[in-house]
Amino acid sequence: MLRAIILVVALAAGSLAAWLVVSMQSGEAPAPQAAPVAKKPALEVLVAAADLPQSHVIAAKDLRWQAWPKEALTPTLISRSARPDAASALVGSTVRGRFVAGEPILEEKLGRGMLADMLPSGKRAVAIRISAESTAGGFILPNDRVDVIQSMVRQDGAQSEYWSRTLLTNIRVLAIDQTADDPKGLAVIGKTATLELSPSEVPVIVAGQAAGPLSLALRSAADGNESRLVAPEGGTVRVLRAGRSEIVRVQ
Repeated sequence: MLRAIILVVALAAGSLAAWLVVSMQSGEAPAPQAAPVAKKPALEVLVAAADLPQSHVIAAKDLRWQAWPKEALTPTLISRSARPDAASALVGSTVRGRFVAGEPILEEKLGRGMLADMLPSGKRAVAIRISAESTAGGFILPNDRVDVIQSMVRQDGAQSEYWSRTLLTNIRVLAIDQTADDPKGLAVIGKTATLELSPSEVPVIVAGQAAGPLSLALRSAADGNESRLVAPEGGTVRVLRAGRSEIVRVQ
């Protein structure tokens, strides 16, 4: 009987000890977990999407954003965080220095509205002196087509001989002074007109300007496709002015 009582007490003590261990384990607080690290937004810079040769005009497909190390970012690079609209703003620019695919876009290698960018391949830009009187009252604008007229005078005693000749026809005006594009179409009265010429036409204009003043005759926009011709020679006209006889030669 005594043994049975001791066995029951031992079992009860063991059960109590096991219950206490389980209770203590269930009451422990869970181990703290590390807080998730917030991902920093990726730094992106504007790069060439393909090889871009010199004189290429930028289109939307030529540019893309590319991830870039923050420690490698320099002030010359165009970042998306600083200029999110740069990809669209640079469309229409001209490449002045070639880019390879993946190369960061540098604005110093792009141009927009510069005279050299407007010149077709093989053409030259030459400036001549003008006035409102020699440019159709100042109504000649960039991109108009003109004929270049040279006026000359020769004194022979009391008699003056005047004549004019057409040096070139159907010439495109690139700029008036430093205005190469006027979207409002307003008259520009300047002191110089820059003409688009072929290499063989450059000496004609330079020599003509040295020999006498040049005037520009505005052509109709419908004549833009006409070939460049020199007007045929004409004759002479005698004009009496204030008692003086003048011979005007027309070409």
